[in-house]
Amino acid sequence: MPAPRFIALTNAPSPLLEHCELTHVARTPIDYALAVQQHEGYQAMLRACGAEVHALDVNRLHPDSVFNEDTAIVLDEIAILTSMGTASRRAEPDGIELALRHYRPIERISLPATIEGGDVTRVGRTLLVGESSRTNVAGAAALAAIVASHGYRVVRVPVTGCLHLKSACTALPDGRLLVNPEWIDMRALASFETITVPAEESSAADVALVGDIVCMAAEHPRTVRLVESLGCTVRTTALSEFAKAEGAVTCLSLIFTMPARGPVAGIGIP
Repeated sequence: MPAPRFIALTNAPSPLLEHCELTHVARTPIDYALAVQQHEGYQAMLRACGAEVHALDVNRLHPDSVFNEDTAIVLDEIAILTSMGTASRRAEPDGIELALRHYRPIERISLPATIEGGDVTRVGRTLLVGESSRTNVAGAAALAAIVASHGYRVVRVPVTGCLHLKSACTALPDGRLLVNPEWIDMRALASFETITVPAEESSAADVALVGDIVCMAAEHPRTVRLVESLGCTVRTTALSEFAKAEGAVTCLSLIFTMPARGPVAGIGIP
C-alpha cells in the first residue's frame, strides 16, 4: 500500500499577533517580521516531512489566528469545528470551514460547551481531552457524543499549569506520551506509558507528528536528544516568537491524512 498523504493546513500570522490572548505567559514584545520568517520555516519543516502544506490567509483581524489548530479537531472520518473558550476567538472556526470541507464532513460543537483543538491529544482511537480554562466538561462530553459512533473514546485530563493539554502532553509515534507532569493531573494517564521532558524545558512536551516523524521546536535541544534516543526521527524549527504568544509546534497547523477518495470535487482551497 502507498504511504498516506499528509495535509497540513496553516494560517498566516496576523499583524496583530502581539495582541494575542495570554494565560500563563507574561507579555513580552513579539518581532512580527521574525514571526513571519519562523512561520515560513515551520511550513518548510512540514514539507520536508512529506506533508502537503496549504497556507491559508484568513482571520487576519484575529491576533491568535495563526494558531489554527484550536479551531478544529480533524479525525480520519470527520472534522469537528470547535467552540472556542475565549470570546475573542469564536469567529475563527468559520474562517477555516471551507478549507476543511475540502477533505472531511463537518460536525460542530456549540456554546455553552467550549473546546479547543489544543486540548485534544489523539492516541490511536483514544482522545485525551484537557479540562482547562478553554475546554469545559460540556465540551468534552459534546466531543465524546460526536466521536462515539466512529469508534473513539474520550478520556478527560485536568490541566492545571498551562493553557492547553498539548502544552503538557502529546503522543509519540509509538503511542507513548511525552509529558510535563507538573502541568496536568497524571492520574488520568495511568494506563499510558509516559516520558517526562527535562525540567529546564518545561514547554517541550508539545510535539507534532507527520506520520512517524516528530516535529519539535529548536529551542528545546535536551528534549530533542531525549526523543531521538527513543528511536524517533526528529525535525526541528525555530519558534521563539510563537512561544511568546503561548504557542508551540502543534498550535500552528492542522495535520491529517488525505482521504482515500481524494479532495472533494469542485471545492478549492481558499
